[in-house]
Amino acid sequence: MDIIGKITEELGVRRAQTEAAVKLIEEGNTIPFIARYRKEATGALNDEQLRNLNERYRALCNLEERKEHVLATIEELEMLTDEIRDKILAAETMVAVEDLYRPYRPKKKTRAGMAREKGLGPLADHIMAMKATEPVEIKAKEFINEEKGVLTEADAIQGALDIIAEVISDNADYREYIRKNTCKEGVIQSSAKSLEEKSVYEMYYDYSEPVSKIAGHRVLALNRGEAEKILNVKLVVNTDKIMTYLERHVIKKDNQYTTPLLKEAISDSYIRLIAPSIEREIRNELTEKAEDGAIAVFGKNLKQLLLQPPIAGNVVLGWDPAFRTGCKLSVVDPTGKVLDTAVIFPTAPQNKVKESIAEVLRLVNKYKVDLISVGNGTASRESEAVIVDIIRQSERPLRYVIVNEAGASVYSASSLATEEFPDLDVGQRSATSIARRLQDPLSELVKIDPKSIGVGQYQHDMNQKKLSDSLDGVVESCVNSVGVDVNTASAALLEHVAGVGKQLAKNIVAYRDKNGSFHSRKELLKVEKLGPKAYEQCAGFLRIREGDDLFDNTGVHPESYKAAELLLKEVGIAKSDLASGNWKDIEKRAGELSALIGVGEMTLKDIITELEKPGRDPREEMPRPILKKDVMEMSDLEPGMVLKGTVRNVIDFGVFVDIGVHQDGLVHISQITDKYIKHPLDVLSVGDIVDVRIMSVDMEKKRISLTMKI
Repeated sequence: MDIIGKITEELGVRRAQTEAAVKLIEEGNTIPFIARYRKEATGALNDEQLRNLNERYRALCNLEERKEHVLATIEELEMLTDEIRDKILAAETMVAVEDLYRPYRPKKKTRAGMAREKGLGPLADHIMAMKATEPVEIKAKEFINEEKGVLTEADAIQGALDIIAEVISDNADYREYIRKNTCKEGVIQSSAKSLEEKSVYEMYYDYSEPVSKIAGHRVLALNRGEAEKILNVKLVVNTDKIMTYLERHVIKKDNQYTTPLLKEAISDSYIRLIAPSIEREIRNELTEKAEDGAIAVFGKNLKQLLLQPPIAGNVVLGWDPAFRTGCKLSVVDPTGKVLDTAVIFPTAPQNKVKESIAEVLRLVNKYKVDLISVGNGTASRESEAVIVDIIRQSERPLRYVIVNEAGASVYSASSLATEEFPDLDVGQRSATSIARRLQDPLSELVKIDPKSIGVGQYQHDMNQKKLSDSLDGVVESCVNSVGVDVNTASAALLEHVAGVGKQLAKNIVAYRDKNGSFHSRKELLKVEKLGPKAYEQCAGFLRIREGDDLFDNTGVHPESYKAAELLLKEVGIAKSDLASGNWKDIEKRAGELSALIGVGEMTLKDIITELEKPGRDPREEMPRPILKKDVMEMSDLEPGMVLKGTVRNVIDFGVFVDIGVHQDGLVHISQITDKYIKHPLDVLSVGDIVDVRIMSVDMEKKRISLTMKI
């Protein structure tokens, strides 16, 4: 197979782009490095394209390796023909290869295998030849053998039919037809194991949908309902059509003695061997596609969450709400350093509201708190009411923000949190994390397993390795697109920088702790085990805010410093006065300047962008969180009300929007826009600020239906 050509066709790019990307990946370059600093070579393929390319490249390489193994195995059996070789080499999927290998694959003990051991192969051949001139029972007498367990003619015929059934089942062409037919015309059906049992799967108690149309989230829901033993799920197909096809291909000519037996073998082959196998394959394929779709949605949601703009320069009070154990507080300075912690009991059962307000006001005044970041978990609504009273009584201007606290408890109990805050208890660490999520979401959220952040769907039901690999790629992409201050970043953040990893991240922090700080990117080469290759990969993504060289605080790679110097000289701008440049006019001259300086035009444009705003943060362009002063209850909502909210999660059938009443409302996909959209992600992302109108409020089920068609 022409792997490069296949990938080029699938991704819709030029062959030269694919060749360059594969070469760079094989040389050990990271995806972020290739996407950012090798644009000329790849034709500006982005992170997502490169990850898809890499994944497909690995899969096709594995396919070719499997073909080689299969061919070698069949050749060892001395059964390899030119026809089989050509078919295997032409196969484009692993399923096609396995279908062709099936007749030669070593099998576990089967009825057909036992029949062959009893010497019934020739009888099976006799029946399949369809040339019998007398009842098969007469021929079967020759195979009666008490020692081998063949006691009667019926035993012999049954064994022969078992062999024929397996031969039919092993035919790659038959399986391909049946698979395609089942995918095209099959129907997934589900029913309840107990109609009396109430569950979230009630819509699937009597449900059916064509295989070709079923949505991914419904596949995953059916799988979960089946796993929880609430649903029976099966795949139904037009058996008559398949049986007609098999009979037409197996029974080449009519024979009064063998035709009935062959029909019996065909029926047994399909019902006992082929149908269950094909159903498993198709359901596995549906699940895999559904997982891929859910992982893609999860990844996009995670990216938007990680790239939420930081609210910098503020002293923040993190508030982890609770009832019995009290609300944990943590005051952090603008750099994220913990200044003070406390526990208050404004909620039931203690209800010490007055004392709690006094304590919070003391912390606010002492540390000049600007914002309160309150988690959205248990007791959040009750805490919010107290916070509104605090804002009213405070002499300082205060605002509060409801923060998604998903994963905060996981982080606070982790070894990483213990190492970071050895003197704080679990609750204080959680409150600190909630505060820092407002100051710099990316730096804080990278400490948490992405699966625990709460922006996915059915994440616990899918292939965990595939999910982790994909989400790790999203985190890596986000971290590198923003850049990392090497003098303030935690090891948890540094390990996601291209070319770094866990051990080098620890080594960087250890060097920083020992030497105070880094003064230049070149100094990174002094870090233990950080060699030239790792330096090449990571240097452009690490920032030195107040270092010896202004370029070290930009996304300009050290390999391009000379080009950047020549650019400044050519356009007459001093390195110390970049703000004086008319960068838009300079960018218009990129083609001319790139030829003069001797670098690619795309690289030069990136250099211009970085020099225009040294130390720029791409997150500044994202919508900022809504700062609040007052509180609303779900009971305050009425149909027709128009509110502003924040998109918290995007799923296949809609989006959940936080409108400030603790319970997120659902905007169904049909209520997002008047235009047809295939998926909510086509128009919305996590963190978007949107206007919504209340359609209905169900207090009993705690459901809020919203529309964006205002």
